Amino acid sequence: MTPALVRRNTLLLAFGMACLSGLLQLVAALSAITFVQVTGVEGLLGVGAALVLAAWAVTSFPAGRAMDRRGRAPVLLAGFLGGAVGAALVALAVVTENPIPAVAGFALIGAANGVVNLSRTAAGDMYPAAQRARGIALVVFGSVFGAILGPAIFSPLFNGDSTGTGTLAIGWLAGAVIMLAGLAVVSRLRLESPSAQRERAAAANTGGMEGPDEGGSSNEPKPETPLAELLRRPGVVPALAAAVASFAVMVAVMNLSGQVVVDNGHQRHEVFPVISAHILGMFGLVLFVGQLVDRVGRPIALTGGLLLVALSCASLAWVTSIPATAAALFGLGLGWSFSYVAATAQLSDATEPAERGRMLGFSDALSAGTGAVLALAGGYTLSAAGVAALGVGTAAIALVPVSYYAASAAMRPARA
Repeated sequence: MTPALVRRNTLLLAFGMACLSGLLQLVAALSAITFVQVTGVEGLLGVGAALVLAAWAVTSFPAGRAMDRRGRAPVLLAGFLGGAVGAALVALAVVTENPIPAVAGFALIGAANGVVNLSRTAAGDMYPAAQRARGIALVVFGSVFGAILGPAIFSPLFNGDSTGTGTLAIGWLAGAVIMLAGLAVVSRLRLESPSAQRERAAAANTGGMEGPDEGGSSNEPKPETPLAELLRRPGVVPALAAAVASFAVMVAVMNLSGQVVVDNGHQRHEVFPVISAHILGMFGLVLFVGQLVDRVGRPIALTGGLLLVALSCASLAWVTSIPATAAALFGLGLGWSFSYVAATAQLSDATEPAERGRMLGFSDALSAGTGAVLALAGGYTLSAAGVAALGVGTAAIALVPVSYYAASAAMRPARA
């Protein structure tokens, strides 16, 4: 693949991530409000986010496997289409006050997240190991542009604490349009087919290069490596643990942040600057994060990211103003960014192209599944015990694996 084509594909993938980021803003800010409105049950605060995350978990592994077999682009296009249909169904649920389309819509949105987030698999294919974290960061950086959609579009729409039926429906329809824009752009991707990837890996191996990205002595497809064998490779389990812990905590707090803002005495439209700060933390510095991960190594980035996640969550126990809450959510996003990029790079280092989608899909499935459980538990904790309990509890969860990372001899940069 020529450098010009790599740059073009990277730009298109980044635009797709920007569209997904815009939809995620709606999920984070409005999923709790929407689900309560269509059901009339206040105790179901975390159900909308949990549905999204559960569908994300169920979809990620088969989507990654499909990418390894059929290619990255067709699966990504299906993800964007599913996200557009899902957002439209949520709008229908709001208008009809029927929870059934809402359940189906949130599930489709979650499935779309599970698919589109695997865009970084394509980034892992296009860049060599020494630049892989940077390449992944370039694709993920597109998400930062989705952060402007909150203050620029959604915040004025909900100004004055307007969360009536019409306003909510328009918001979700806007999310459907955004995903259709992503579908149109990503349809122009020109990525290598799985067979071409295998041929390139075989040719590189013939030339004397070693490493997990090059394997096999011929162009014949190799038998699928069992997942259990992939998990035994050096660095895989620590990277998975970091990915799961950081993602589950981050996504649970993010999807409950709308209610956190309200519980702290603010209006609902004020959540969008908070969510935007969070997304900026997740993606705004990701180019710097990618370069730093390549420079200092995966273990330090994984551990440091988790520590920052824990500190940011714990700060929610005493901060109440919008600027302070935004700063806490920014720190949460930045900590996750370090863990996410480092874990993705570590898992990509440890796999060949024909295994990479399955490995990252498995990581996402574990992360989203744990996040779904934590979103439900966090919603109950928030309604029963308040914001402080949510902050301290999620901080403790983020800290659980840190000692393991520090002591693990397995967590070291894999071969290129």
